[in-house]
Amino acid sequence: MNNPEWAGLPVVVAGLGLSGISAARVLHGLGARVTVVDGGDGPGLAAKAAPLAEQGVTVRLGDGASLPEGTRLVVTSPGWAPGSPLFAAAAAADVPVWGDVELAWRLRTPHPATGEPAPWLAVTGTNGKTTTVQMLASILTAAGRRTAAVGNVGVSVLDAVLAEEPYDVLAVELSSYQLHWAPSLRVHSAAVLNLAPDHLDWHGSMEAYAADKGRIYQGNQVACVYNLADPATEALVREADVEEGCRAIGFGLDAPRVSHLGVVDGLLVDRAFVADRANSAAELGAVADVNPPAPHNIADALAAAALARAYGVDAKAVRDGLRAFSPDKHRIAHVAEVDGVTWVDDSKATNTHATAASLAAYRPVVWIAGGLAKGAAFDELVAGAADRLRAAVLIGQDRQLIREALERHAPDVPVFEPAPGETGAGAMAAIVAAAAAVAEKGDTVLLAPACASMDMFTDYGERGDLFAAAVRAL
Repeated sequence: MNNPEWAGLPVVVAGLGLSGISAARVLHGLGARVTVVDGGDGPGLAAKAAPLAEQGVTVRLGDGASLPEGTRLVVTSPGWAPGSPLFAAAAAADVPVWGDVELAWRLRTPHPATGEPAPWLAVTGTNGKTTTVQMLASILTAAGRRTAAVGNVGVSVLDAVLAEEPYDVLAVELSSYQLHWAPSLRVHSAAVLNLAPDHLDWHGSMEAYAADKGRIYQGNQVACVYNLADPATEALVREADVEEGCRAIGFGLDAPRVSHLGVVDGLLVDRAFVADRANSAAELGAVADVNPPAPHNIADALAAAALARAYGVDAKAVRDGLRAFSPDKHRIAHVAEVDGVTWVDDSKATNTHATAASLAAYRPVVWIAGGLAKGAAFDELVAGAADRLRAAVLIGQDRQLIREALERHAPDVPVFEPAPGETGAGAMAAIVAAAAAVAEKGDTVLLAPACASMDMFTDYGERGDLFAAAVRAL
């Protein structure tokens, strides 16, 4: 795999996460002289560093700020913020900074059957990205294509690009972090699912966050897919510089107009990728083919279908792919029904936009919410859901922000705050007990925290697992 272009090139990889380790291995295999830096130095990081060091990669723990002398390129993990001292040092030395996605894009090789690199069908948005790319991959698989859901979904896009057996097409989930560091990305077709305030502590402003999301449309070849219910996504399409002939394709939950995908009488319908768009439409499947058929999941299915249709997939494959799809854990997952009360785990709802979609699917709700707010405000969320709430069980470091929003917009909703300061399984047992005490037959107890989890739990997955275990213990 040694490549003369990379041989001996001094490269720094920032971060020992999944993408950082993947980048370090790839660059080392290309012949680059790789140094991995990370500000942490605990035993967990040391364990991750050991296999790299054995391969000849230099690993520097405890110092993620200074740039090694002679560095010619920095490849960053997505979570490193633009204001990190390492990047300031790189800018001062006129050293470019790429993300793992940028590196993967530049390392693509021609597919033996086509002579061209495998197309990327890319998805971003504040919420729904993983579900959409997994739906898309399922549709592409049903169409007989060798594909994978990669990127921010947990499978390194670098590993996919360099796979021994090449892929025909990739379904690529891209976060705003990844897009920020991918200046040359130009994909086949892309979708922005929605835009709502999130990660503002990283981006600095909503405008900067939206601009990074909008990078996904730059240079699109066939289709820019946007959400008809979210005008900000269409605005990003209008601002994008795309290839001639690239089309704007809208999706939404109403009957579709020309160049849109939508819903008619319980059917998913395409009026964008048919020969006579003005007078005909293609049936892609039924709302019942979407699992689960919550409104935001239906919207995600339409976005996935739009990207697949832009790539040339037929209607039957869309239907078959959606039928074959099962969502990941902790995404509006039914846990149990106990004494007439339904318990739902949507621990993945880590921001207000995702939580609003989750709350809209149920009534009445005992809402479990709170954690790390990441700079979010909760007034709009609470005002929109006030008439659905039976009670609120508040948890975590920033629960006061949600309590204050409830006092302003839903003052009659009872609020409970069990076990403040506790963490882990003991805290979750108290949280579930508090919700069970107030819930009535016909209610849904919904874990949709609108916040990150790391103040009380390892991650949203542990939060959801402990919730499910505590519910089953009832």
